[in-house]
Amino acid sequence: MKLNICLVFFTVVFSLTSCNKTETATAKLFGFTGLSSLHPPENIIDTSGKTIASRIKCPQGFTRKVYPEKSFGSFLFNFPLKPHGSKVYYFNGEEKSNSEVYIAVLDIDVGEKYLQQCADAVIRLRAEYLYKRKLYDNIHFNFTNGFRFDYKKWAEGNRIKVSGNNTSWYAAKALDYSYATFREYMNFVFLYAGTLSLSKELKSVPTDSMQAGDVFIHGGSPGHAVIITDVAIEKSTGNKIMTIAQSYMPAQNIHVLVNENDAQLSPWYDLSKTDKLYSPEWTFEKTELKRFRD
Repeated sequence: MKLNICLVFFTVVFSLTSCNKTETATAKLFGFTGLSSLHPPENIIDTSGKTIASRIKCPQGFTRKVYPEKSFGSFLFNFPLKPHGSKVYYFNGEEKSNSEVYIAVLDIDVGEKYLQQCADAVIRLRAEYLYKRKLYDNIHFNFTNGFRFDYKKWAEGNRIKVSGNNTSWYAAKALDYSYATFREYMNFVFLYAGTLSLSKELKSVPTDSMQAGDVFIHGGSPGHAVIITDVAIEKSTGNKIMTIAQSYMPAQNIHVLVNENDAQLSPWYDLSKTDKLYSPEWTFEKTELKRFRD
């Protein structure tokens, strides 16, 4: 009986947290069927660059927003990338079908399970930053049912029990702050959290105050999320532009997206020119920009 209840709960959670049914279906829904003619200008992409900041240069007239050395923003725009031309792969080793929507692939694993999707990629990057800084108290995410899932409790040996829509802790193992245990924790976050729960945890911010680490998120089913990985400021006007990254369904490598609406600026996005954020596989309202609280 308990197994049946848990399976029903998992089904409900999965339906609430999914980005969409398939990326191909979403591409057709929003009119994106391939961007083979879109190639960012050579003066913006440095193919030898090994991080987001060194691979993607600022357009002429812009300067990169600088963050404190140990900040989340600095962590993101200095994030290592796979070699230029690397492909995005699903968790099962198959290549992503929409191969023209990205310009760079972050050098971080996707895992071997169908878990690390859209909101999960945002959560993963945030958690990796906090884990690297050993800010263990700040690593916590809410499940879709509202349960707060703290990494510190997990590392102290506690595990969770799910019964229907109820979740509780119980003591199970010894203290262990290893990276392997951290990744086990992350898989549970991916399983029971998603766009719906994450959107409720974040606070809304205006687009004119955007910074690396902010998230465009539409919570629901379907829902989606992309994270700002870099921001540049126009010297003459103060206008801000950004680059964004995502994962999607099926679970896949996190990748920096191209801007299919502005080939000369791509992969940078200038929201002052558009009424919404038109990313290749989702359209966001400008009011859907949010930020982590701590």
